[in-house]
Amino acid sequence: MNDVQPTGPTDLAAVIAGIERTNELLTRVLAEVATTPSTHAAFVDAGYVYAAVGRLVAGTEDRRAFDLDAEGLIEAFIDKARMIFPDSRLLRVYWYDGARRRIHTIEQQRVAELPDVKVRLGNLNANNQQKGVDSLIRSDLESLARHRAISDAVLIGGDEDLVSAVEAAQGYGARVHLWGIEAVGGRNQAEPLLWEVDSQRTFDLEFCKPYVTRRTAYEHADPAAPEGGPVPAREEVRFVGARVAAQWLADRGREWVADLLPGHPYLPGTVDQELLTAAEALLRHSLRGHADLRRALRDGFWEHVRAQY
Repeated sequence: MNDVQPTGPTDLAAVIAGIERTNELLTRVLAEVATTPSTHAAFVDAGYVYAAVGRLVAGTEDRRAFDLDAEGLIEAFIDKARMIFPDSRLLRVYWYDGARRRIHTIEQQRVAELPDVKVRLGNLNANNQQKGVDSLIRSDLESLARHRAISDAVLIGGDEDLVSAVEAAQGYGARVHLWGIEAVGGRNQAEPLLWEVDSQRTFDLEFCKPYVTRRTAYEHADPAAPEGGPVPAREEVRFVGARVAAQWLADRGREWVADLLPGHPYLPGTVDQELLTAAEALLRHSLRGHADLRRALRDGFWEHVRAQY
């Protein structure tokens, strides 16, 4: 029979050294976790947004009756989230919409080209109803929360079927914040959904109105351009962006413009709308629906501003 050898001073010292190394490693890991910035993402049910914004601003939920400046609205949502979560970074905006056979429309392609935006498509049935969107939201929200990729989730929607997505994310420790559009009489978000989330926020007519343009006889019209007028070139739009920046520097003062620099490359939603309106007046052409030209406009604006500081 083998005799059990007593633990000697050398063995005990090795054990103590191992414990100290483990404690040191845990301390470093905890310090790193403590300094890691929190992360948020936005999950937007585009069907809800179109219906709610259309009803509020244009008096109809029919997408054929109005144009939605999705790019401007998404940027306004990003800007609002930056104010609410000042110490958090944006992972991305998920834009959920429906399309026949899941083939992107031109409008959805433009949204997909935006920075920090991912378009996820469900199907549209014969009655133009979205199918599969709620399950996509649940899958993404639960997966990101489970992998600790987000600490806060902004959910923009109203369907009761989203309750399970909220519960799943909260089960992994994420906080879920429900944003909605002001309803015209009654509510446009399910009560069980309102009960389940961690916070709520509603956007009113004043917030939504700049992003909606009514169509005439359900046909797209460009009110700022002569009929048949050519779309301006990127360099022309870029120059106009710089021109507006120069005008604002002269009119509003360097201090006002300098306050925008910490937000580069983004502009606050209200300022971005002012820039768009001023540029369209100079170009005599609408840039709504032209994501690439909107980016060129901002590039020209920022190039001039940053050259002055």
